[in-house]
Amino acid sequence: MCRNQPGCSIEDDMQDIYRYLELCDNVVIASPLYFMELTGSLLSAASRLQTYFSAQYFRNEAPLLSRKKGAVLLTGGGNRDCENAFKTAVRLLKCMNVQDIYPAVFAGNTDTAAAKDNRETLKAVRRAAEFLSSP
Repeated sequence: MCRNQPGCSIEDDMQDIYRYLELCDNVVIASPLYFMELTGSLLSAASRLQTYFSAQYFRNEAPLLSRKKGAVLLTGGGNRDCENAFKTAVRLLKCMNVQDIYPAVFAGNTDTAAAKDNRETLKAVRRAAEFLSSP
């Protein structure tokens, strides 16, 4: 339905998220990684961003949301790269008109050490917060 007209035909709690996205300046996607990808629950909710994608690519409308900044925070039990998950998150952020995106913040090996104890990760989170709060 959103392919042809604005909004979403499903009236549920997602309407609150759409309203929030209209008002916010920044969007942060945070997720643990399962099989080196964002969680299924997050991807399921994110599929409802189709209304923004449809506006731009099917209805040829200007972005429905104001330009925003974004960041992606990821954790994983292994120490593999988070490249695929970050690319997925970037695609989602772009649907929300996030144009300025901070590099991925990834805490690996969380099965043996908590992310909150990783000093480098905490520094990266602080830098991401500074990026989001800067003009």
